[in-house]
Amino acid sequence: MEIIMPAVIVGIIGLVAGVGLSLASKFMAVSVDEKQEKVRAALPGANCGACGYSGCDGYAAAVAAGEAEPNKCAPGGAAAAAALAEILGVEVETEPKIAFIACNGSLEKTKTKFNYDGMQSCTAAAFVNAGPLQCEYGCIGFGDCANACPFGAITIENGRPVVCGDICVGCGKCTKVCPKSLISIVPKSAKVRVACSNKSKGAPVVKMCGVSCIACKMCEKACESGAIKVTDNVAVIDQSLCTACGKCKEACKRGVIV
Repeated sequence: MEIIMPAVIVGIIGLVAGVGLSLASKFMAVSVDEKQEKVRAALPGANCGACGYSGCDGYAAAVAAGEAEPNKCAPGGAAAAAALAEILGVEVETEPKIAFIACNGSLEKTKTKFNYDGMQSCTAAAFVNAGPLQCEYGCIGFGDCANACPFGAITIENGRPVVCGDICVGCGKCTKVCPKSLISIVPKSAKVRVACSNKSKGAPVVKMCGVSCIACKMCEKACESGAIKVTDNVAVIDQSLCTACGKCKEACKRGVIV
């Protein structure tokens, strides 16, 4: 009995525990959303937050619940958007996008108004008299955008950021850190772009930067489709009208249109 009773007691405890766990798993179980699981499996798992959510799990839950568009995953690009659209049974815009920096002023083409010797950050420098450049709209060039890019798509060359089109996924993180709001996310199909944001006018513009828009309207006159207009002293392209003929680029003697 000294051997049997402990064994019986242990057996009863095990049986009670097993029944308890079985009941707990049944009544306390969290329902699994199969659609959410499929969406999550179709995402690349970068957890970069470019979609506006904390990570892939949060975005997958929002997509499955119909609270987010299926084309917000920048790392996944068109492939992920198409996969999510198929899971949801909807159509979605899948055109790839890229970051574009609307400033073409290299170090040798721009002039400064003072020597800045502070924190090497665009945001910090912008607080000091709007930055060291004479052009208050120009890129400061300390690379806040490059530091913010989770994919290494932006590098600093000759004091200016350069976007690698083969790496950039158009996540938009760089747009949020530029104190001059020079960076926008545009379709890769937009072949013609204006690399200047200077809205100043008159002779001072020429002195500030050797590649700034001077609102001469030569590009506007050359465009046969009416796709480019000078607004607030800087050329603006309507991509829906642009045929990428290149005539505006030929007409621009300042090298503003790329």
